[in-house]
Amino acid sequence: MAIMKRKQKVSDEIPTSSMADIAFLLLVFFLTTTVFNEERGLPIVLPEQSEEQDVSGRNLIFFIVQPDGRVIVRRGESEQEQVVAHTQVANILRTELAGNENLIAAIQTHPNAPYRHMVNVLDEVKLAGAERISLQEMEN
Repeated sequence: MAIMKRKQKVSDEIPTSSMADIAFLLLVFFLTTTVFNEERGLPIVLPEQSEEQDVSGRNLIFFIVQPDGRVIVRRGESEQEQVVAHTQVANILRTELAGNENLIAAIQTHPNAPYRHMVNVLDEVKLAGAERISLQEMEN
């Protein structure tokens, strides 16, 4: 007499008993191998205490950054304005610093101007060798 063995059924299901373990291990792996970029800001040294000081108008030069990238240059208390590109700021400021070493470069940024326009002007001001810089936001 021949004994017939039953064939075992092959399961068509995916075993999910260890799925949580695998997910946890993947989570730990990605958390430990991920590198987070540090946000780099502008390297500016700010004074420890803010004191208001009176500044003569002849010791100021204003660089007014517009939303379209143009820069309006106004010297001191003068109402006369000059419209330039941000690449010309360094040359203008070098000329002015040669005549007045106490000059303060005041960068005023329009509220709708992209951040990169202000950074471009700030880079040019630093390139010109200015040590006294004021950053301001224009009022509407």
